[in-house]
Amino acid sequence: MNNQKNFKALLLSRDADAPISADIVELTADDLPQEGDVLVEVAYSGLNYKDGLVLAGKGGLVRNYPHIGGIDLAGRVVESADSNFKAGDEVVLTGWRVGEAWWGGYAQLARVKGDWLLPLPHGFSCQTAMAIGTAGVTAMLGILALEEHGIKPDSGTILVTGATGGVGSVAAMLLVRRGYQVAAVSGKADAEKYLARFGVEEVIAREELAEAIDRPMESARWAGVIDSVGGEMLARVLGQVNYGGSVAAIGNAGGVMVPASIIPFLLRGVNLLGIDSVMQPIPRRQLVWEELAKTLDFDALDAITKTIALEDLSEYGASILKGGVSGRVVVALA
Repeated sequence: MNNQKNFKALLLSRDADAPISADIVELTADDLPQEGDVLVEVAYSGLNYKDGLVLAGKGGLVRNYPHIGGIDLAGRVVESADSNFKAGDEVVLTGWRVGEAWWGGYAQLARVKGDWLLPLPHGFSCQTAMAIGTAGVTAMLGILALEEHGIKPDSGTILVTGATGGVGSVAAMLLVRRGYQVAAVSGKADAEKYLARFGVEEVIAREELAEAIDRPMESARWAGVIDSVGGEMLARVLGQVNYGGSVAAIGNAGGVMVPASIIPFLLRGVNLLGIDSVMQPIPRRQLVWEELAKTLDFDALDAITKTIALEDLSEYGASILKGGVSGRVVVALA
């Protein structure tokens, strides 16, 4: 791509307290923020819950406008002042506050820091890497955390909350592929059919676990939990975890305040593991992609992935905040 050639981007603007304006515009490389030492021609980005917040101007994630969102991107290096990358290299980026504090992947060209990039992992195309994206990276980080705290396939059932969302879908798929018995929580009517394709046999209606209760503990049911909901559901499931079990907290779609009791930690030795995918060091990221490559069912991933155009993002961004998106959404830029 000629750096002075116009490229397409979804530009977010906001005046004072007015609603966010999202417009498809044409820019050149000179319009991009100058911080960063690698210029990437973006082939694909993705849609995560955090992207929905950015597109809606919620969550305080973006402080300065105009802004280009997109917390994930994959594509080809055009120019590089970083010795680790050269023109033509295929690369992937997730996290590092790109799409929040920095302009992100909802454009055909992005200027980023080489320290944030990984070579496109072996076995992945740019499109499949974005079908994984932050959601899949976070899911695998949660699974690794459970395993590093002693949980194995023979430890018992793993509960996945928000199991038809992007993170939950990939987490359920990966857990089954790694030999775990999985129970899934969802509020969607078609959840059983949707999750059966991954081998999930037990689906629990969201209403059964949506509210915290007065009792600090219930009967132990779960060896571990991958929780993308937070709020009262997290408080509830903490009291259902087996002795010495762990909960990987990976999201807060149901709220950031957790009305929980300390009793499960004291009497059952439950571990609450915070999972951050944004600032993970490069070696940990490399491990995650290696584990993803070994574990993924690429056909199943493709079956739950929808590819959309940049022009569709505002609609899908609003939908993901309302729980209207199942699986993964990939944004085609090329």
